[in-house]
Amino acid sequence: MKKTIITCIIGLSAALVQSQTVSPQRSSLNTKDVKDKINIPTTPKWAHDAVIYEVNLRQFTPSGTLNEFTPQLERLKDMGVKILWFMPIQPIGVKNRKGSLGSYYAVSDYMALNPEYGSMEDWIKMVNKAHQLGMKVIIDWVANHTAFDHHWTVSHPEFYNKDANGNIIPPVADWQDVADLNFENKELRTSMIEAMKFWLRATDIDGFRCDVAEMVPTDFWQDCIRELRSTKRDIFMLAEGEKAELHNKAFDMTYAWGVLHPMNDIAAGKKTVKALDEYLKEQEKYPKSALRMYFTSNHDENTWNGSNWEKMGEKSKAFATLTYAFNGMPLIYSGQEADMRKRLKFFDKDTIDFSKLPLLDFYQRLNKLKATEPALLTGENGGELIRLNTGADEQVFAVIRKKDTSKVLFIINLSDKKVKAKMDNADLVGEWISIFDSAAKPVAFKAQYSSTLEPWTYQVLRYKKP
Repeated sequence: MKKTIITCIIGLSAALVQSQTVSPQRSSLNTKDVKDKINIPTTPKWAHDAVIYEVNLRQFTPSGTLNEFTPQLERLKDMGVKILWFMPIQPIGVKNRKGSLGSYYAVSDYMALNPEYGSMEDWIKMVNKAHQLGMKVIIDWVANHTAFDHHWTVSHPEFYNKDANGNIIPPVADWQDVADLNFENKELRTSMIEAMKFWLRATDIDGFRCDVAEMVPTDFWQDCIRELRSTKRDIFMLAEGEKAELHNKAFDMTYAWGVLHPMNDIAAGKKTVKALDEYLKEQEKYPKSALRMYFTSNHDENTWNGSNWEKMGEKSKAFATLTYAFNGMPLIYSGQEADMRKRLKFFDKDTIDFSKLPLLDFYQRLNKLKATEPALLTGENGGELIRLNTGADEQVFAVIRKKDTSKVLFIINLSDKKVKAKMDNADLVGEWISIFDSAAKPVAFKAQYSSTLEPWTYQVLRYKKP
């Protein structure tokens, strides 16, 4: 699609939005000011105390539509969710389609809404409702590839990588339903950025989660994000990737795959807590401003590697608690509050059962703690992480997160043994309150504190300020 056509569509969409009395929040900075001030990314303040929730819209409700999903916003708000990440919402290609509905990540039109989900007006209404509730909305962006029947394959075949015979190829042999884009083409880069700007201008979303970000050149992301922030200042950018370089003048947050794999190994009895200490040492390579996303599941992990129940069973809550202990942002995947125990189908309809929410209170308490304790802020705003010796350091992960007078204590038994943890630290002195016991009264600790934990159990306590 040529740039002039894109510009025309953006103008028409903006007019449509205005006619629907949508009032996007715009930065007071002019474009020149923004470009001068964003040589490095500036993470929005609202992200530093946030919990992110991945919305699998297709599977979220029986109809899989926006209109059926939108009433769920208040429940998610009450659970303590602040950022909603929607898996790709654009139309899905038909050519080489997998399954009956195809992969969310085989996008056939970057600047349209999948009609299976509803209309663009439905999307805008949902975004506005989320904003009214104080939540932010980011969408999945698939920059690395398109569906094989995306209109660019005809109008701009030079946008794609090809084999020796001139045939457009997939980026990975197993991804036969998608066509690999060539980021050496400057016009592709410009068109991709303009398509992303479309969603900011026309629907007032708050950022993007960028699929397989490491498969796209980092210099593209640097240029792209600078341009996006010239359109809307306070956007949030999440990379599906783990390389530290993605934070260099580019993304706010990256995936912490490096801690998920040890968690799975600990649950399977293949590793001990010492693997988490090794992970913490690895974090020194990241800038202090870097946000990391911690999770026990997501759409890929659930479908391809197994549900939480398959991998962790009753241990799941202990590991979920751990994701709040690190300096980063916890992720909750669709259905985790319902203790979903199945692998969701990826290419077909497979509705999540939300009739019971056995883990709702569990997540509510942790999310409230995240939102109210400065010690649990993310990145360079977050509190110091003090690793506590317990005398059972291969079984128990114990840390204090501390910032000024805010302190949170996590003691997690990540073993199948009953363990007595003995700790000695001056930051333990004072009164502490358990977040999981509504009737709990403050308990006074001395510098020495010991606690007996059953297998796979945890304690989370907040410091009662004097």
